[in-house]
Amino acid sequence: MAKAKRSKDEGDKKNTSLRLSGKTLKALKLRAIEEETSAQKIIEKLIEDYLGRPRKPKA
Repeated sequence: MAKAKRSKDEGDKKNTSLRLSGKTLKALKLRAIEEETSAQKIIEKLIEDYLGRPRKPKA
């Protein structure tokens, strides 16, 4: 069976580590299940939103 084609961005993903408290990770995983998504997708969306905001001027 042929593999589904991935977008360029999808195939260009890199791994990283993230340390969260057990309580936070459990809550994240439960929310991901409730929203029928993954913790990785939630985190990636949050980071993209953060990076899309204008930078605060330095004091």
